Amino acid sequence: MIGNVLIAVMCLIGLALVLNLWALVRGPSLPDRLLALDTMYINSIALLLSYGIYSASQLYFEAALLIAMLGFVSTVAVCKFLLRGDIIE
Repeated sequence: MIGNVLIAVMCLIGLALVLNLWALVRGPSLPDRLLALDTMYINSIALLLSYGIYSASQLYFEAALLIAMLGFVSTVAVCKFLLRGDIIE
């Protein structure tokens, strides 16, 4: 029963990733595209976590943690670049 639910959840998260990709390509401004990219990495974390639960492997949880850390740092760097024009002062 839980396996069927996890498969449905993974399909819906995959659909959300495709829609975020569409928003990333179509976004009218750079902050909108940055928000779509942030949502994409959050959805990829959710996809990895749900697949980790489905396959009962701890490797996917570590990969999700790495994606979360890299996503946060990259978001801060891009926001700093958008506000100030350079990343390192």
